[in-house]
Amino acid sequence: MLNDTQRKELKRFSKQTQMEIVKMISHIPAGHIGGSLSITDVLSVLYNKQMKIDPENPKWEDRDWLVLSKGHCGPALYAALALKGYFPVEQLATLNAPGTNLPSHADRNRTPGIDMTTGSLGQGASTAAGVAAGMKMDEKENYVYLILGDGELDEGQVWEMALMANTKKLDNLIAFVDYNKLQIDGRTDNDEVCDLGDICGKFEAFGWYAQRVNGHDVDEIDTAIDKAKEHKGSPSVIVLDTVKGNGWSRIANTAGSHSRGVSPEELEEALSEMQAAMDEIQ
Repeated sequence: MLNDTQRKELKRFSKQTQMEIVKMISHIPAGHIGGSLSITDVLSVLYNKQMKIDPENPKWEDRDWLVLSKGHCGPALYAALALKGYFPVEQLATLNAPGTNLPSHADRNRTPGIDMTTGSLGQGASTAAGVAAGMKMDEKENYVYLILGDGELDEGQVWEMALMANTKKLDNLIAFVDYNKLQIDGRTDNDEVCDLGDICGKFEAFGWYAQRVNGHDVDEIDTAIDKAKEHKGSPSVIVLDTVKGNGWSRIANTAGSHSRGVSPEELEEALSEMQAAMDEIQ
């Protein structure tokens, strides 16, 4: 359970992460902003409370791993890593620039703190399960955290992983579904593309321990992770009810926020709105 100080710190970190996301995307013609903004709260809880990490030693063998399977939302992870001290915040301005260490999709060979190269949707799920299986074989007590997009659940590879992970009893694997109800072509909660239906029920049918929480409530996220860690014998999934483009009302809950640019005027607007929200955190 979070105390008042922790709660405030996590909320502020999430909002700072959002502000860095819009700033870095303002330097390029377009970037994956909507799905980046929707995962800042879970990243805040993970990097400030739940994960075992060492920013000064990103390859520390005893660290927990994070696999951002929706690797196109690298800007969110880059911002969180920079704010945690993995590399200078000033480098965020080089997002997707020639020679950058911050490519549009997460790349473990380029960016300190990135545990797995991702971007081809579904593949991060398999690699996360593989790492978790390896930790089991090595008798390590570390966790692997996996972040999936809701549109990514259209990929059959995710469900192949779900079957294998339960068969191998990977209770050191905790997955999150960023259920913001939108993918690039439309909604995920009706038949506009593919209706995902009962996501918890689907994972439960594969033998997973499933929970659903408000993905913008740091208390609910933190409690769900604690429960997942207490659960033994099968992997866990936490479905995060989120809003695509969360934090910037102009783009919130719109499919167009999947990838877009940020003009100077829009940057000022977004930062002002986010700063106001930051000032209200008490």
